[in-house]
Amino acid sequence: MEYVAIIPARYASTRFPGKPLALLGNKPVVIHVCEQALKVFDHVFVATDDERIAAVVMAAGFCAIMTQENHKSGTDRCCEAFKKCGIDAGVVINIQGDEPFIQPSQLITLCELFDDQSTDIATLVKPFPSDTPYEKLANPNCPKVVVDDNMHALYFSRSVIPYVRGIPEQGWASRHVYYKHIGLYAFKSHVLEKITTLPQSTIEKAESLEQLRWLSAGYKIKVGVTNVETIGIDSPDDLAAAELFLKQNSL
Repeated sequence: MEYVAIIPARYASTRFPGKPLALLGNKPVVIHVCEQALKVFDHVFVATDDERIAAVVMAAGFCAIMTQENHKSGTDRCCEAFKKCGIDAGVVINIQGDEPFIQPSQLITLCELFDDQSTDIATLVKPFPSDTPYEKLANPNCPKVVVDDNMHALYFSRSVIPYVRGIPEQGWASRHVYYKHIGLYAFKSHVLEKITTLPQSTIEKAESLEQLRWLSAGYKIKVGVTNVETIGIDSPDDLAAAELFLKQNSL
């Protein structure tokens, strides 16, 4: 099966404007992501609506595709770029443009989920350690995932689910395996085109998590597990943490 990796990257982030071009080490964040993706995929494209991002990407030797400004999600931007890229791939990998430490092992795990021919959408999770304090578990910026016995997603939430009845909250992580969602997706190409035409669901609006739209529409999301820790960059504080992580680890 042929794969194509698309990296949505927009300049106008609410919490961190221009973050794809923020320097991490000696290079922009989006270039780190491109380099990691190219370790696994032959076809890597950055999808952006900003000429500054496109110029930096192309100057570094990577491919950029200009997309519309009014996309409501990275998935919509990813779909437009896929239609324009000219690659007839069976699976489209959507890699967040603010995940400079995404690892080849994670991308390979994601691809392996398509060994099951019934997989239409795939994503990754990472188990929370059993000693995770409740305050960290309850962070709404860190969505949690509940899965079924076949590792299909049942629900994504910013809340702590499931509720562990009869146990103090600080002991929940030791009594149940909670999964942190890693914002990395893969879609069969025809499924990607279909889900971008779906209307928003009520639970998506409530949680502000677009994957709930796909579950509401009846799509199954296959889930793979990774134990690799990464740092997504949503704010200047995250960038500072990423600088420290980069000094302590080699990509």
